[in-house]
Formats: sequence, structure tokens, C-alpha cells
Amino acid sequence: MSEMKPSASVSVDDVCAALIGDLVDSRKAPDRLHLHRDLVAALARVQSVEAALEAPQIMGGDEFQASYATVGAALHAAFLLRLELLPVAELRFGIGWGRVTMLDPERGVHDGPAWWSARAAIDQSKHLETQAPLRLVRTSYRSDDESGPSPEAVNAALTCRDHLLGSLDERSLRILGGLVSGRSKVDIAASEGISPSAVSQRSVRDGLDVILTASADLRLVR
Repeated sequence: MSEMKPSASVSVDDVCAALIGDLVDSRKAPDRLHLHRDLVAALARVQSVEAALEAPQIMGGDEFQASYATVGAALHAAFLLRLELLPVAELRFGIGWGRVTMLDPERGVHDGPAWWSARAAIDQSKHLETQAPLRLVRTSYRSDDESGPSPEAVNAALTCRDHLLGSLDERSLRILGGLVSGRSKVDIAASEGISPSAVSQRSVRDGLDVILTASADLRLVR
């Protein structure tokens, strides 16, 4: 069950993409209060780029939730949130597509198959992390409605993107973040103190351009 701030954007029995996220191993963080503040700030920044039907909010502890009009929007929000916090902190996600039922309009309490699917999906992400070949997977998707995109196809793409993203070093993460925000490779090179050629070489070697292309395509998933 999910308790959210009331919104006219999600009504009784709407079909949407529910997103559940949490911090990985946050108890090991040297300053949990600072990490919490970083998460709150990241949620606000991503909301300004990829607007949710129900804005992301922390539900308790390290878990946060949001809902989106499309699966692609939820996938892109998850990608942006990971970029906001890496390499300091890691996030995992479960995204579910299905119907949402309003249980309490006054308090904005939602329930329904979309949220059950999102919960099952984040549990799947946790399970995959325990398998050595899939240890870098952080995002999973499930659907409870025939109108949703194929979980098999989406999860295949997510597995590849998550592996590439989780394999990046700090400099490549910064470069990727700059590219995602629309900065040129020349500008990024200047801020990194390296040549534009070095940025291009990293983009090819570490698959940054592949991540960008995959993320742009996943954002279009309906």
C-alpha cells in the first residue's frame, strides 16, 4: 500500500507506472543524515526534468515512491536518480505497470496492481544482485496489465544498461552526467582537464554513447 500526497493527476482506477526505489546498503554510509538530504535534493532535481504524476517522496527510512504516465518516464527517472547519487550512493528500483486504486482520497492513499508489481520488481532487483553475473542490475520492471510493454524486452535492455552503468569509474560517471545534461564534449573536457579526444575515447571504451542511446530509447517505452 502506498500513501501519497493527493493529486488530481491520478484518479480512481487509473493505469500508470508505479516506481519504488531505495538506497542500497545505506546503513554503511558514514553520514546517513547527509545522504538523506542528498536523496531529497536528487528527487527534487529529477522531478523538474521528468515530471511524475505523483511527485517522488520518501515514505520512510530509505524508500521512496512515485507514479508516472508511462513506463518510459519511470525508467528515465530511475536512470537520472542513479546518476545524481553515483558514485557516493547506489539506488535500486522496481517499476510496475497496472491499475491504481484510490483507497482514501483525503489522504491520497493508493493501492492496486501497479504497486504490487512494483514491489515484486524491486524484490527481483534485490534477488538479481545476489547473482554474480547480474550483481550490477539495479532496475527491474513488471506488468499486471496487457496494455503495458513486455517485461522480458524491457528487462533485457535494463540488464545491459545497468551493467554498463555499474561498471563506470568516477570520471566516466561525471562525463556521462554531463552528456545527459546536454553539455558538449568540449565543455566536459575543459572541466575535467583532459582533451576532447580523451572524452570521446572514454565514451567509446566505456559505452557511454551506448548508455545514452539505450536510455533515450527506453524513455520512449509506452
